[in-house]
Amino acid sequence: MDAATPPHRDRSLDALRAFAILGIVLGHWLVTALVADGGALRTSSPLAYMPWLAPVSWVFQTLAVFFLVGGHVACRSYESARARGTTYGKWLRTRLSRLFGPVAAVPALWTVAAVCLLLTGTGMSTVHALLKLVLSPLWFLLVFAVLTALTPLVARVNPLWPLAVVLHVDLIRFGFGGPACLGWINVAAGWLVPYTLGAAWMRGELTRRSGWVLLIGGAATTAVLIAWAGYPASMVGVPGSAVSNLNPPTLAAVTFGLAQCGLALLLRESLRRAMRRPAAWAAVAFVNLSAMTIFLWHQTALMSVTATGLFAGRLPGLHTSPDNLAWVLARLAWLPVFALALMVCWAAFRSYEQGHRRRGGRLSRVVHIHRGRAGSKGVRRV
Repeated sequence: MDAATPPHRDRSLDALRAFAILGIVLGHWLVTALVADGGALRTSSPLAYMPWLAPVSWVFQTLAVFFLVGGHVACRSYESARARGTTYGKWLRTRLSRLFGPVAAVPALWTVAAVCLLLTGTGMSTVHALLKLVLSPLWFLLVFAVLTALTPLVARVNPLWPLAVVLHVDLIRFGFGGPACLGWINVAAGWLVPYTLGAAWMRGELTRRSGWVLLIGGAATTAVLIAWAGYPASMVGVPGSAVSNLNPPTLAAVTFGLAQCGLALLLRESLRRAMRRPAAWAAVAFVNLSAMTIFLWHQTALMSVTATGLFAGRLPGLHTSPDNLAWVLARLAWLPVFALALMVCWAAFRSYEQGHRRRGGRLSRVVHIHRGRAGSKGVRRV
């Protein structure tokens, strides 16, 4: 895989995208609890009982990095498509087909699962909790699809403009008691900030100095907003909290994302060096080739382990209330089991992603070379 990768490929972008995806997965596994309460399951979070765990969300809430890389890659892809004479419509169809091609299996499977659960007597509250966990992360794909479609329009937008929109929306909501529904403007404006930063990065406008400015300025502003402006310390939603930094994004979430983007810029050269190691690059390439499958099925993996574990009773860290440190330690022990369940999901559903890539566009050089070698040795193609 290392030898088949084109020498001009910027492997640091793939590394950042892999870390962002894995951060989202681990974050959900660490802060999502399905508590067995009588004959039902309800969602909870250790952050609701132990606010001092908020720094965990600072490590694993990595959406800004994903949008940063997404903006970089989409703008570069669009410029390349224009140079080849590819129309905007064809370019967009290719991008969106790669994004949404693997999605169909998720609602299809969970529609059947929900019907089966209801027919076997499972309460509506339990089914609702499970479906919400599975389907709520899909909002991210819709926002990313919209920004991708707007790439030709937003590629040259200064990130300060959407940042100003977020600032004014929060000022009206929290400062002047405006309607809460205004916050949904930030779903687009908030994630447009790192997306346009990625476009500026692609154009070579962001330097190492820019990384330091973003990291220090974003971190300092976020600290001020948390300490003196009343924003929550957690960068993810907490059940029962009056304000969520993520749903919809607040100014604190956006400034925190700026700090993450700055750190990504500063780590770029180190990641490039690390990705020269074949083993490290193989791991990152695997995550990138299976990114959608991992993202779409990681909550299903968590819930399958939780449901299976019920046959053994209420297990600590799996079905118990996340209200003490013992739960955290037990949940850490469950992470390898979740990962194993996710690999089973990957084996079952990866064809929806990788098969669609083969149908929707040209094969990567890695796939071409490995298939050629397999064919030369008389190995049957699967």
